[in-house]
Amino acid sequence: MKLDFCYDQHLHSRHSFDCQTPPEDNVRAAIDRGLAGLIFTEHFDPHPEEWRECVYDHQTYTGTIRRLREEFGERIFIGQGVEVGYYRERLDFTLDFLADGGFDCVILSLHAIDHRLLHLRESWENLSVPEGSRRYFTHLLEAVEFARDVNRRGRPVFNVLGHLDLVKRYTRRFFADESVEANADVIDRILHACLDAGLIPEINTSTWRQGLDEPMPGSAVLRRYAELGGRAISLGSDAHRADDIGAGFDDALLLARASGLSYVACFRDTRPQLVSLNLD
Repeated sequence: MKLDFCYDQHLHSRHSFDCQTPPEDNVRAAIDRGLAGLIFTEHFDPHPEEWRECVYDHQTYTGTIRRLREEFGERIFIGQGVEVGYYRERLDFTLDFLADGGFDCVILSLHAIDHRLLHLRESWENLSVPEGSRRYFTHLLEAVEFARDVNRRGRPVFNVLGHLDLVKRYTRRFFADESVEANADVIDRILHACLDAGLIPEINTSTWRQGLDEPMPGSAVLRRYAELGGRAISLGSDAHRADDIGAGFDDALLLARASGLSYVACFRDTRPQLVSLNLD
């Protein structure tokens, strides 16, 4: 499938603490993949456990984007975005950071349950899969409602909801189990809040590369989003290697169409451009 109407809107480079990929390698990979654009979404993680390792440097990052646009800008759109981790104790700090703007796309993500980082096995000690999953989705609802309240004040600050059911990546990895369906009631509230906030969920394809049989979120959540009135999704590979740019997008687009969605949202200056999925 041709991808010349799509952006990869969730990817990382050496400007994120968990990635060493040269940014220009990502751009070359996106061009080779036939994408219309890519948006770097480097980690901005105010959670105290992650902040110690966070290497986010806005001035250096902006300089990289400027250099890449000068070198490759006639061949592909290169966006500057950010993936913001939700942490309730530092919301003012987060909003102060975002107030200066200048981003093409701001992803809101949740990587922790209170003080427990999801990706650490020790965070799941004395925490069952049902309890941990419930706490994750309840906390995510809080994050999305926060974004809704902020976005209603004026021009939207948050644009995309990252990997809605991320918790399943770790409950499947650690326990070969998940509790997504058991939280359908909270997920419904999350989807309603997304619609109220103008926050577009992404199809995050990284779990396909990691051995799961579905992206984040899966087909059931995408169908429910469409039933509630959702029309558009964002696409993100969550790539930390250049080879993964745009990975799984063919299948993601087919899944979006099969779920009843109509558009891919491609962001510039935090404003979505809706491109029809009906490309036959």
